[in-house]
Amino acid sequence: MPKKQGGKRIVAIGGGTGLSTILRGLKKFDADLTAIVTVADDGGSSGRLRKDFLIPPPGDVRNVMAALSDVEPLVEEMFQFRFGKEDSLNGHSLGNLMLAAMTHITGDFARAVAEMSRILNIKGRVLPAANQVITLGAELDDGSIINGESKIPAYGRRIRRVFLIPDDVQPLEETVRAIRQADLIVIGPGSLYTSILPNLLVPGIRDAVLKARAEKVYICNIMTQPGETYAFTAEDHVLAMYEHLGIPFLDGILVHDGRQVPGVIEEEYGKQQSVPVRGNPAALQALVKHVVFEDIATIVDNHVRHDAGKVADWLLAYPGNPDRPGSIPV
Repeated sequence: MPKKQGGKRIVAIGGGTGLSTILRGLKKFDADLTAIVTVADDGGSSGRLRKDFLIPPPGDVRNVMAALSDVEPLVEEMFQFRFGKEDSLNGHSLGNLMLAAMTHITGDFARAVAEMSRILNIKGRVLPAANQVITLGAELDDGSIINGESKIPAYGRRIRRVFLIPDDVQPLEETVRAIRQADLIVIGPGSLYTSILPNLLVPGIRDAVLKARAEKVYICNIMTQPGETYAFTAEDHVLAMYEHLGIPFLDGILVHDGRQVPGVIEEEYGKQQSVPVRGNPAALQALVKHVVFEDIATIVDNHVRHDAGKVADWLLAYPGNPDRPGSIPV
């Protein structure tokens, strides 16, 4: 049984598989959780619903809701069920369709998320980074401009910067309030340019994070991402966030300590231009106050994932004792 932690108020910012994984670990503890989730996706089921119904894409929000839900496993499985190619609902997940339907019933995406959260009995709150349709754009290293989250990685060029269209997106009041009241703000893990930065580029979220009294911790990716962070080090990830927000703002960073990923799995990742993220302790120390290298990787279905239990344990102890056995503090 996990040790109770006294309801530490944790705000987690990101999207995709990484954020969902961390939240599954955190929800086992007595923590007050708020997840702020990107709505920049325009591919797959989410992209089709966004286009057809003019609503924010529900996919990342759905995954986070499932991670925080406290319902029978069969109900969660149903919520996450995806129709196959042979069906007329080809590629859609049932949860995406439910969120789209609830948005039309309530007339508001954020309210739809809140109502579905109640139905799924989630632990904590899930808040979309924006309550409107937005587009993620990118300027590549050759000066070309790409509009559309799903298109950006396909070009395979280094990303100079990403930006939101429109650029004056307003966050929910609850989002800003949660950031202001947080004891700890967790950023990542997740796709740097298409899951993490789209949240931080919302002006109200950016300002609230920079002004928040809470410690701000980045959970670094374990593997680089094809089309986004090819050959990136941990320092490169941090610098990209600093450049986009215009100021250094992180207080801590947790990096996988580099223990060997099984050779056959690393080889498969290599075929897709993905390699382990390395970090230079001295270079990171110049950027972030608390730098910790620790074994936080696990293998799930031949994919490298963060160990939810280990990361949650570290976060709930932060900034207590980074010198505990097994960690490599700088």
